[in-house]
Amino acid sequence: MTAPLTPPPHHQPPHQPWGAAYTGGQVPPTAYEEDGPGMKTELRQAAVITLAITVGGLLLGLLWLWLSPRVPLIASADAVYLKDTEGEQAIAIDGTFTLLGLGFGAVTALVVFLVRRRGGIPLVAALALGGLLGSVVAWRFGVWLGPTQDVVAHAKEVGKGITFDAPLELKAKGALLAWPVAALLVHLGLTGLFGPRDPDPYPYPSPYVPQGPHPFTYGPQDGRPPAPPVGPYGKQPPPRDARPPRDQP
Repeated sequence: MTAPLTPPPHHQPPHQPWGAAYTGGQVPPTAYEEDGPGMKTELRQAAVITLAITVGGLLLGLLWLWLSPRVPLIASADAVYLKDTEGEQAIAIDGTFTLLGLGFGAVTALVVFLVRRRGGIPLVAALALGGLLGSVVAWRFGVWLGPTQDVVAHAKEVGKGITFDAPLELKAKGALLAWPVAALLVHLGLTGLFGPRDPDPYPYPSPYVPQGPHPFTYGPQDGRPPAPPVGPYGKQPPPRDARPPRDQP
């Protein structure tokens, strides 16, 4: 006759998944959400954004041609001269292009952010590449629509002593970076202020705290969260001799 098998005195409960004690034995849903529509979809969206921004460079070129000041030239018998040698029209042309590029960069960043708030590396790359291509398109389109580049032929055409406009030129090529830089900075600021926040992936406190007589027994024994710790005397008041003496009147 054999004695029935008894469990060990310090039985460890079966392992429970993270946070199962707080959901009735079921694992709480993680706070991770879907990262996005997928890499292929993001690449397609980035290609569309790049193309749309590049086409927007045509509008920038028209505005640049319309708002830029003209550099007056005058022809003599054997040469062409600046009518106003101390004029700052050439600098103003570069400044106009730069300011328009900054404005277009801010607007495109705002529109892209409103269309797709989650952002992503393909979208940011599309903003930068599209802004640079749009600036180049605006530059070449404005020059093409502006006065002719053949100054000598134009001077002969208008005649001696007649003032005419110089070709539209962008002397500071660094102005081409105004659009992409402004788009990236504005989009970064909008994402940081109004972009979606990633939720806490672990919304539940950890139930795996040491408890019980066995040092390697973890987690609640009955599916409830562990009780808060009590004082060295439990729920009973400390003995009278352990209390600090009170001052007698």
